[in-house]
Amino acid sequence: MAEVALLTEHTDEQLLAQALDGNEDAFTALYRRRQGAVYRFALHMSGSPQVAEEVTQDVFMFLLQRGRGFDPSRGAVSAYLFGVARNYVRRAMEKNHSEALMTTPAEDDDPFLVTDSDPVDGIARRQTSKAVWKAVLSLPEHYREAVVLCDLQELSYAEAAEALGCAIGTIRSRLHRAHEMLVRKLQSSAPALAGFSGDAARCLS
Repeated sequence: MAEVALLTEHTDEQLLAQALDGNEDAFTALYRRRQGAVYRFALHMSGSPQVAEEVTQDVFMFLLQRGRGFDPSRGAVSAYLFGVARNYVRRAMEKNHSEALMTTPAEDDDPFLVTDSDPVDGIARRQTSKAVWKAVLSLPEHYREAVVLCDLQELSYAEAAEALGCAIGTIRSRLHRAHEMLVRKLQSSAPALAGFSGDAARCLS
């Protein structure tokens, strides 16, 4: 454990290089650093905790087996991982029939859903979070990817473009369109959420 802790100052690229040379501590450190983000990406894309867990495992197995294909001149390790995760999510969705997976949001205790100490306010915020969850999941895949990467994972346009293999301008365009769609979906989902849609637009812009 001490050796893993000492590796926390290393960059992702350094950890990956050492992991590929057989350093298990370096792999563990990289896994601990990036596992959560990969899981959340897969969860937000699929709506299924089970798929998210499977994708996360597949991504890091891929990294060990084929990580030498990573080119640091093309982008960061994090963007590379999201790109790999994207492919595994697509395969999982095709295998498990995406429509069935995406009809139910995550459990109430999922970190994506906001809770509050005030019971009344907590209920309202939970309902709002579920509405946002459903709205994001209902977006066409290429728009949903842009929202998840840029808004939820807070990647830069350049990083998102690297992960998705497209131009930065394409990311900007998809994100703008996705925001418009989300506002409309939230406004029509329930009268109680009509006032929230403006906040959603600001948070997702």
